[in-house]
Amino acid sequence: MTKTTLSLVGLAVGILGLVVQWIAEPSKFPGFPPGIAFIAVFGALSAILARRFRWAPIFAVLISLWIVVGGTAAGQMLPNYRSDNLGTVIGTAVMTLGLLFAAVTGVLAMAARRR
Repeated sequence: MTKTTLSLVGLAVGILGLVVQWIAEPSKFPGFPPGIAFIAVFGALSAILARRFRWAPIFAVLISLWIVVGGTAAGQMLPNYRSDNLGTVIGTAVMTLGLLFAAVTGVLAMAARRR
């Protein structure tokens, strides 16, 4: 399995974490969780462009860091970890681990393809 593929797997795990959060606390999301769509679009860009451009995994890295780092900086992540709803806590942890994995493997994929 290539590192680019691994970064896409990480994004899929991130989506799974969001689905768990959505099931656990649907009232937190007005309709459909937008994070799922963002991750899916950036993952699709990464997958589609991966055959042509060595930098294509940057999309997986960017969306992962935007959600994890940006969400933490904006004060959105910590309340989810402190929630009384176990599904929210587990979903946030799964999402965070998946997205961090996607970011790391995306960077490694770009570095490996540069050589």
